[in-house]
Amino acid sequence: MDIKVLVVDDSALIRSLLGEIIRQAPGMHLVGAAPDAYIAKDMVMELKPDVITLDIEMPKIDGLTFLDRLMKAKPTPVLMISTLTEKGADATIKALELGAIDFIPKPKIDVARGLSEYQKEIVDKIRIAAKSKPKQRAKSAKKSASIPIHYQGTETIVGIGASTGGTEAIREVLQQLSPAFPATIITQHMPPAFTKSFAARLNTLCEMTVKEAQDGERVLPGNAYIAPGDKHLKLVRHGADYRIKLDDGPLVSGHKPSVDVMFQSMAEIVGKNAVASILTGMGKDGATGMLALREAGALTMAQDEASCVVYGMPKAAVELGATEHIFPLEKMSTALTKAVEKKGSGTRL
Repeated sequence: MDIKVLVVDDSALIRSLLGEIIRQAPGMHLVGAAPDAYIAKDMVMELKPDVITLDIEMPKIDGLTFLDRLMKAKPTPVLMISTLTEKGADATIKALELGAIDFIPKPKIDVARGLSEYQKEIVDKIRIAAKSKPKQRAKSAKKSASIPIHYQGTETIVGIGASTGGTEAIREVLQQLSPAFPATIITQHMPPAFTKSFAARLNTLCEMTVKEAQDGERVLPGNAYIAPGDKHLKLVRHGADYRIKLDDGPLVSGHKPSVDVMFQSMAEIVGKNAVASILTGMGKDGATGMLALREAGALTMAQDEASCVVYGMPKAAVELGATEHIFPLEKMSTALTKAVEKKGSGTRL
C-alpha cells in the first residue's frame, strides 16, 4: 500500500516542489497540501496521512505549536522542513524534542534547486518515517537529578552513536548521567549548524557539561563531546591524555560524522577501557566499529527494538555480534553507569 503523505507549508513553491517529489516516488501518494495549521488539522483527521512534512515557520499557528498539539492528539510520523540557519536549527531541536521523527534541511537560497538536490534524501526519510514509531516525550526535558556513580579515574571513555530518533534518545541518556561520569564522545548524524544547537540545548538540561567537540581539546570526566556535523570525531593519545581529533575525510558508512570512525578510533586508542552504546537510527553505521570495540575488550551495548524510533543501527550491530548487552532506552543510563563502575573494578556487567 502506498505511503500517504500530507505536506504542510505556507510557501506555494515548497508545497509544489515537495508534492512533485512525492508524486514521482514509487509507493508514495500525496494526499494533500495545506498552507497553514488550521487547514492541516482538518486534513489530518480526514485523510489520515502516514507521514506529514511540516514547515516550522508558518503564519497563524507555527509548526512547533501544531506539532505539539498533533503529538498529544494523534501521534503521527512528522518530518520538519527546517532552514539551515541557527534559528532554524534551534527550532528543529525543539521539534525533535516534541516528537518529530527527523527533519529535511531547506536551503536559504535557490530553494527549488536545493530541494531537488535533496530529492533522494527526502524520499528516503519519508520511507523511514512511515515505518517509524512516533513517540511523545518519555521524560520531561528539564534538568533532573542524575544517577550517582562510584568511579574515579580518566582511563575509561564512553562512546555513543545514533541517527534518526537519536537526539531525544541521547538527551534521555545524558540527562541521567552524573557530573562525575567519564568523558563521553558522541556521534549523531546531523548537519553542522544543528550539532552546535543540539549540544547547547543538552548543556542546559544535563549535569554533565555538553559541548560541540573542538579539534585538539583534551577529553575530561564530566564532559560530553558532540561530533560537529561535518567532521569525523576520533580519539588520539597525547602523552597520558586522550584528545579529540576532527577529521575532514570522506564519508564513511555513508556519513560524516560517522559512528564507525569514532568507535574504530576508540577500539585502537582506548581498547578494553572503553564502554560503547549504539542507539536508535537508520542504516548500519557503527556496527563494524562496535565489533572492533568488542574484539578489543570494550563493553558494548545496544538499544532494544521496542524503544527505538528506528531499529536500524542497533539491529545491524546485534546481527554482526558486536553487542554484548541489549537494553531499553529507559535503562541505558543505569547500564552505562554500572558498566563504568565495573570497568573501574575490573569486572564485567
